[in-house]
Amino acid sequence: MAKLRIMVSRHSAFYSPVLAAISAGFLKDEGFEPSYAVVPAGRNVAQLLAAGEIDVAQSAVSASWVVLEQGRPSPMVHFAQINQRDGFVIAGRRAEPDFQWSELIAGGFMFVHGGQPQAMLAYAMHRRGVNLADAQGVNRSGTEAMLSAFRGGEAAWFHEQGPYPQQLEHEGVAHIVASVGEVIGPVAFSSVAASSEWLARPEAKRFMRAYRKARAWVASAPPAEVAASEQSMFPGIHRDALTRTIAYYQNLGNWGGSATIAPEPYETALDVFSHSKLITRRHPYSAVVVAPPDA
Repeated sequence: MAKLRIMVSRHSAFYSPVLAAISAGFLKDEGFEPSYAVVPAGRNVAQLLAAGEIDVAQSAVSASWVVLEQGRPSPMVHFAQINQRDGFVIAGRRAEPDFQWSELIAGGFMFVHGGQPQAMLAYAMHRRGVNLADAQGVNRSGTEAMLSAFRGGEAAWFHEQGPYPQQLEHEGVAHIVASVGEVIGPVAFSSVAASSEWLARPEAKRFMRAYRKARAWVASAPPAEVAASEQSMFPGIHRDALTRTIAYYQNLGNWGGSATIAPEPYETALDVFSHSKLITRRHPYSAVVVAPPDA
């Protein structure tokens, strides 16, 4: 079996195509023995790919823009789409069947600060006529700290990827009221990345075969089956919350269609980052994205 070192920027059921490639055995079927880790504090997956410390990473096209903004070429290329929607949802203290985005301004809004999550949230709120800067932002670094603070009564609103808001809902301390992904629509949110050198190796084609199968499976399999496959990776999450998360992402259209990163959602991601002034120019698609290795 060939070793395959996979690292993710965030641990979430949102990245189920990558998780299921490991947990449901798709990579094993292609002769891989995969390892899985979350990027350590103070480092990023681009650095680790460039150093040869990992083989494949969950990243985002926007991560390469950070390097391009500095006038340097990106050390990684993005060759497959994981999610074609934003996967963050917003939960409140009570059910809000008539929720209005303007309600987020009052009561304390605990959201994931910085980078792409905040940029996407700000763009979605802008589309709903609300300015994120007007909200009473609550910053608690890290998902576990956010969960603990919200359970303790801090803030009226909670913004995270699944399955964490769904777990709070399962516990009866929150109700999901809105979806960032529904507001923005198709966007190049997260992707599979590697070095150009690794993509030229035979292992890359084998990885892509396994990944395509995993992505198609999580998009169409019964949510309970996907949740059962991934449960060991979420020890603090109830099976019902994980199952509802998978169903939500399937219904959102998160994992459907081609695994190729298309130009149109890439341009939408540029719109998002331009809105928050996180980029100074529209970085060309060809500088960031390549075709999957078996295309």
